[in-house]
Amino acid sequence: MQVVKRDGRIVDYNPERIVKAVMLAMSHTPAGVDIDLANKVAASVEKSLDGKIQTTVYEIQDLVEKKLMGTSRKEVAQEYITYRYNRDVARKSKTKEMFLEIIEAKANDVTRENANMNADTPAGMMMKFASETTKPFVDDFLLSQEAREAQQNGYIHIHDKDYYPTKSLTCLQHPLDKILQNGFRAGHGSSRPAKRIETASIIGCISMETVQNEMHGGQAIPAFDFYLAPYVKLTFIEELKKIEDLLGKDLSRLYDYQPKEYEKKDLGDLKGEERDIQAAINGTVSRVHQAMEAFIHNMNTIHSRGGNQVVFSSVNYGTDTSPEGRCIIREMLLSTERGVGNGETPIFPIQIWKKKRGVNYLPEDPNYDLYKLACKVTAKRFFPNFINLDATFNRSDKWKADDPNRYIYECATMGCRTRVFADRHGENTSVGRGNLSFTTVNLVKLAIESAYEAQEQLGLKFELGRGSEANMTPAFKKAVRKIYLEKLKKYTDVAARQLYDRYKFQCTAVAKQFPLLMSGLWVGSENLKPNDSVEPVLKHGTLGIGFIGLAEALTVLTGKHHGESDDAQKLGLEIVGQINDACSEYSEKYDLNYSCLATPAEGLSGKFTKRDRKEYGTILGVTDKDYYTNSNHVPVWYKCTAKHKAEIEAPYHALTSGGHIFYIELDGDATHNPDTIEAVVDLMDKYNMGYGSVNHTRSRCMQCGFENADANLTECPMCGGTDIDTIQRITGYLVGTTSRWNNGKLAELKDRVTHDTGVKGA
Repeated sequence: MQVVKRDGRIVDYNPERIVKAVMLAMSHTPAGVDIDLANKVAASVEKSLDGKIQTTVYEIQDLVEKKLMGTSRKEVAQEYITYRYNRDVARKSKTKEMFLEIIEAKANDVTRENANMNADTPAGMMMKFASETTKPFVDDFLLSQEAREAQQNGYIHIHDKDYYPTKSLTCLQHPLDKILQNGFRAGHGSSRPAKRIETASIIGCISMETVQNEMHGGQAIPAFDFYLAPYVKLTFIEELKKIEDLLGKDLSRLYDYQPKEYEKKDLGDLKGEERDIQAAINGTVSRVHQAMEAFIHNMNTIHSRGGNQVVFSSVNYGTDTSPEGRCIIREMLLSTERGVGNGETPIFPIQIWKKKRGVNYLPEDPNYDLYKLACKVTAKRFFPNFINLDATFNRSDKWKADDPNRYIYECATMGCRTRVFADRHGENTSVGRGNLSFTTVNLVKLAIESAYEAQEQLGLKFELGRGSEANMTPAFKKAVRKIYLEKLKKYTDVAARQLYDRYKFQCTAVAKQFPLLMSGLWVGSENLKPNDSVEPVLKHGTLGIGFIGLAEALTVLTGKHHGESDDAQKLGLEIVGQINDACSEYSEKYDLNYSCLATPAEGLSGKFTKRDRKEYGTILGVTDKDYYTNSNHVPVWYKCTAKHKAEIEAPYHALTSGGHIFYIELDGDATHNPDTIEAVVDLMDKYNMGYGSVNHTRSRCMQCGFENADANLTECPMCGGTDIDTIQRITGYLVGTTSRWNNGKLAELKDRVTHDTGVKGA
């Protein structure tokens, strides 16, 4: 016989549990414990259930009460009822405490799991209530036993688990041209195709906002400049028509005129056709600038997911060399440099410059001037970040400089680092594709377990952590490496199977559950009918196996992290290489796009650490901080040059096709020294890195607009105001206030040190 528990799990019937519960109740009565009576009650309950294949814990408890009431020990029945009630209250108390913390807007790791979400608003509270009550349902009903146990014991972390039951996907690189050319329906009413730059800008915003509500991750546009360029020319024609109406003359012969550059110029002594053309160009540039301003403003103000979170948006640009594309790029950068509202640094969209030799990196390249502008804007506004299209793993043989649709073969990324490019089932492209879900392996816990097992195996006893390398014999190093790699294989296997189970569950969705996403934005979805399964098109997405804490794991295994030891670096590359190789094996086994991901851990940053410290105690350089180092990064507290950091982290980019990022922390005010930004991009180019950005600080007085790079600015030196907005980068995106950061990320922020780029004044 089987028993259905309160949480829905099914276990074998065990009469000993009844005996223990009855004896516990008896222990609270004057007459004490009667083991014979307890056994008789259990036997009587079992007899009443005879012939049943399955029962419930509630039915068993009711029978126990009934049987006890039929004995001379009725006081035991009363104690059992009280015990049962108290147990129910205890089970609910944890949820109650958590809900009260949400209600009272307490700052903790539950309410501050995502710094981009304001969990203190009514909509934010509702999201957290839903999130925290959904996760146990996933554990009990949707996970396999091995996945549930691996997660409960801190070996893996299933990201966005609260969205698991919705069958939603993580992210998308929007093929915006489809919507701009064909229009779309989002709710009641349809949007017509765009005919001018303002409409194209607005539709781009609405597209990302709408799909954000159908997914649990971020939204990106892979070729922002290419997609919006045609609407610059249409706007130019509109400006010519305005002049026609104003002056009462026919300028239709100029509709096909191709400006060499869209730049504002004084009309001065220009006359005739030349004056009309420049006037139309001036009007066009003004409208493009306003459209870019509107796009940035909207991405920082319109909300999704119940109204509590701005859209997690990214845009990729920089490689369109047409006059129209250059106009889009230039005005986007100038609008970003100017800032939103009163000149504040815009948080979204995360902007990504697509760096490519022959296009925009070298002085002779057509968009080199715009690259220089991009570096200047980054020095002030953090964005754009930089994706290196020249990295060996970001190239496509199909990319041709004279192909007007070459952006299809350009790798694009999400702001936090998610990367989608290779596809077993179609063209290698980022367009119309995204990640389905990802799960992270705790490298540190595996290392601690392995080290203790190796010590026991060899009869050794020494403290783990920084400085322990002196105690590590060759036999220990050999044993611990073998044990570790075996454990790593075990849990990457668990993660792979869990991702496949989630994929199969996602495949049970039908197209109408994602009305805009599956109307043609996700590759191949234009062929689906509303009630068709999405399974035929989900195969184009990726399944990511991530990792966290490589630095701490190496400190356990070698006594040093990879930034300070060649041996540690060699082992680190072997570890991440094994995950990458495993992803290739799973791709073959399941015929899906598995990829190794350098996890952008935000909410996860302190969870594993807290648990491991409780289990293993404080280990120097490992569990002695409130966070584990993100993915394969050199620890944020380790002082080194930008060059050294690049040399260490670069090889991991080729192994992490699911996404990666290279950070450099700048000292001082980079606004006056954009050369230091170029130096970072040069490092990416030299060391074959895929994606990178810079961290620095911008503090702004919200009363007078004064800005500087002082992270501790509390009072404005110009006006004495105390309303200070300080921008910091948390993972791949910016946050205007650290009050929404969880404890792990706050501790990491405090420990960050700067990296010398070798540029004078930087």
